[in-house]
Amino acid sequence: MKRRQILRSGKVVNAFDPWGNPLCTCPPKYSLNPYTGCSHFCLYCYATSYIGRKPSTPKKNYKERLLYDIAHVIDPRFHIDMSTSSDPYPPEEAKYKLTRWSLEQLLPLGFKVLIITKGSLVARDAKLLASGNAAVTMTITTLDETLARRLEPGAPSPRDRILALKRLNEEGVPVGIRLDPVFPLLTDSEENISEVLEAARAAGARFVVTSTYKAKPDNYKRMLEAFPELRQKYDELYKIRGERLYGYRYLPLEIRKEILLRVRKIALRLGMEYATCREGFPNLHTAPTCDGSHLIPLRIRARITRKSSRTLNEFINKE
Repeated sequence: MKRRQILRSGKVVNAFDPWGNPLCTCPPKYSLNPYTGCSHFCLYCYATSYIGRKPSTPKKNYKERLLYDIAHVIDPRFHIDMSTSSDPYPPEEAKYKLTRWSLEQLLPLGFKVLIITKGSLVARDAKLLASGNAAVTMTITTLDETLARRLEPGAPSPRDRILALKRLNEEGVPVGIRLDPVFPLLTDSEENISEVLEAARAAGARFVVTSTYKAKPDNYKRMLEAFPELRQKYDELYKIRGERLYGYRYLPLEIRKEILLRVRKIALRLGMEYATCREGFPNLHTAPTCDGSHLIPLRIRARITRKSSRTLNEFINKE
């Protein structure tokens, strides 16, 4: 089933679309980004190829547009990702509180929400998230503070993210981690992976999704400017030995699988559910979903009242 045939897009809530990438194993879902741009300025950001590299800015007339989508578009049987192209907890969220406002509208109505963030500010909303159908996955690539500042110059420190996970878990919010991406020769060692996963597990994370770094022209240029010592090896791995898949340059298959198996081994040792993201190895998964949406609890029952939405049942019957 094609996602856009199942889900209707609205003014700010859109059907999640992986652009026809068959490696994507995500369930049908919505995407909601209160901001455009992202002030975390991660070197490896994939979204900058289509949204540009700019600070987080509130979307114009965001509140009115979301209220319209709540009334006319969203089918509550499908969860909402916040966010897939712009972090929902950038520094600007402390001032604008758009993500918190969104949760205050969505959660009491029984909508299911999965937060995807690097922002430790998410801990501010721990009680709110715990009151509804919500879960959080936190992206952490390394606990090395110096390396993290180079890779993710505008993001909170890894230690602050771990503390945020701990606070969320203590309030009863299900949490997972995105070890995403893993960089060859930078963060792919067993020591780095173990350090991240052990800290996340101790903070309450029970799920990990991982992927290897995938090169696009703009993020590849930024990576090599920041790490010029990697140019020769990365050119060999990505341009010579690697393969081009669905708009990205991937590591050679055997190296990707070796890295992913390394993460899997450590995750299973720690009792964590495991999945990969757009890697082509679904047989390695032990988690029910690759995005962590299975973590979302059903605390509030939603009622489907929107007649304008084309529901999943209608789609199936027409098939």
